[in-house]
Amino acid sequence: MKVPRLVRVNELLKRELATLLYREMAGEAFDFAAVTITDVEVSPDLRHARVWVSVRGDETTAQRVFAYLAEHRVRLQSLCHHRVRLKYTPVFQFERDRAIERGDRVLEILSKLEQSDTRLPPAPPSNSEPTAP
Repeated sequence: MKVPRLVRVNELLKRELATLLYREMAGEAFDFAAVTITDVEVSPDLRHARVWVSVRGDETTAQRVFAYLAEHRVRLQSLCHHRVRLKYTPVFQFERDRAIERGDRVLEILSKLEQSDTRLPPAPPSNSEPTAP
């Protein structure tokens, strides 16, 4: 089955942006190991791309990451242009992806529930035995 072109372009840009952040820009302002490009959505005309970014850490770190990405957007586009040949190089718009944060929160709640269950005394055994007809 043939994969639609936009899906291939999305995945290609996602991979290239992640590589650029890790290799080209790592260590400039902060550790980009805490930054994950989770998805890229390119418009059908290839002129715009929404880049979904997840940031591990507190809100201050996330704000710094997005300020850095906004400041270096043109540089990232230029580097992508040299690595990925497309008719147009899309203009990147960075969006915060909170899915990983929500997943971490769910795991934290489940962990707390599991801990509270271990503190409760075990349930008394049931005395109801099946009776024969």
